[in-house]
Amino acid sequence: MSQVPTAASSTAVLLAAGAGTRLGRGPKALLPFRGSPLVESVAEALHAGGCRDVVVVLGAGAVDVLSDADLGRFRTVVNHEWQTGMGGSLLLGNAAADPAHHLLVALVDQPGLTAAAVQRLLSAHRPGRITAAAYGSGPDLRRGHPLLIDATLRAAVVRSVKGDAGARVFLKAHPELVDQVDCSDLSDGEDVDTPDKLYLLND
Repeated sequence: MSQVPTAASSTAVLLAAGAGTRLGRGPKALLPFRGSPLVESVAEALHAGGCRDVVVVLGAGAVDVLSDADLGRFRTVVNHEWQTGMGGSLLLGNAAADPAHHLLVALVDQPGLTAAAVQRLLSAHRPGRITAAAYGSGPDLRRGHPLLIDATLRAAVVRSVKGDAGARVFLKAHPELVDQVDCSDLSDGEDVDTPDKLYLLND
């Protein structure tokens, strides 16, 4: 009889394959943050927050990222078709993760992600649900990342993945399965995706 995974039985999938085209500074994984490549900081936060395993999905500039970033304590996979969008990276990360684990999906361009936010999501997670970090206040609370997908829902989420949508199609189709956890006191949840957001790296 297989064991039901606990909140701690989670693998984080860090999506870090993009080229950062809109930002114009090369792969976001290598953006400098606190004296090291951004991908290191985010991966460390995921691990320190309680994820048993961290799978870093690389793509654009993967050779440079593997050379410049210290990712030895994490597992890395390379999406050679990263141009097709986030969906392919999510599928690769899911395939690399322990099939019995919950899947915590995070984005490399969120420098504000902290171990405390990861811990909060893991603690709040309920069986058979999706637990999402949310940011803002009151009625303006908006769903963001990370996103914790229950082990029992992984197969259904994977079947819905298309192009750059990631898990978005499944989330839109099944809002009744999503629990939002307010993390506004820990981060604003903003992504470094355009030049006007580079200030997020000045921590």
